[in-house]
Amino acid sequence: MSYQVEAQAAYVLHTRPYRETSLLVDLFTLEQGKVSAVVKGARSPRSRMRAMMQPFTPLQVSWRGRHELKTLIQAEAVAAPLFLKGSALICGLYVNELLERLLQPSDPHPQLYVYYQYVLNELRAATDIELALRTFEQHLLQQLGYQFDVQQCQPALIYRYEPSQGFIPVSQVTESLKPFCFSGDQLQGIVAEAYHRPEIRRAAKRLMRLALETQLGSRPLRSRELLQGYTPKSILPQL
Repeated sequence: MSYQVEAQAAYVLHTRPYRETSLLVDLFTLEQGKVSAVVKGARSPRSRMRAMMQPFTPLQVSWRGRHELKTLIQAEAVAAPLFLKGSALICGLYVNELLERLLQPSDPHPQLYVYYQYVLNELRAATDIELALRTFEQHLLQQLGYQFDVQQCQPALIYRYEPSQGFIPVSQVTESLKPFCFSGDQLQGIVAEAYHRPEIRRAAKRLMRLALETQLGSRPLRSRELLQGYTPKSILPQL
């Protein structure tokens, strides 16, 4: 008998063509984490699934299958899609790509799902995109088991970030070390999410990028490539 899961809250992270008329879809679900599924016939003009297999639409989905690749059997939109545009759209695609790349299949992260909804709502409001991204990135790293241990860091000292060792005190900051160095005050502010301070935001942007690149490996993010071709760049926070 086929294993079946019913009525799961979900968002589409990424789709790609599969065979002649179907799609392969990566979903982020509330209870099951990342789930990959075949959506049969979704590329057909007559498919009712076609319009729903879009990012940023809150869905309720059902699937069957015992292996890693499931078969989607039902999907319903439970609310209107979030229409993101411009910088908010690119940032939304960036968030989706992080989840697609970093989450393990069928590894539930219900708290991260809540933060994902938070960041989408903040992107739609477009009042403080940078704050929303830094907050989400930090909670994503925490959910992946990556904590910034700054308890021993002294505010007035300078520390070099080493992914495998944490924060190492340094007595002299050379030009080559500068991108990897942070004051203890900055590190404590990042962990406390004191993003009302501009210097903490700037430091957090560097630290999150360093930590995420360690997790992502050498393959570049597609969303960053989109960013490079986006204008005007002045209104888009650096991913």
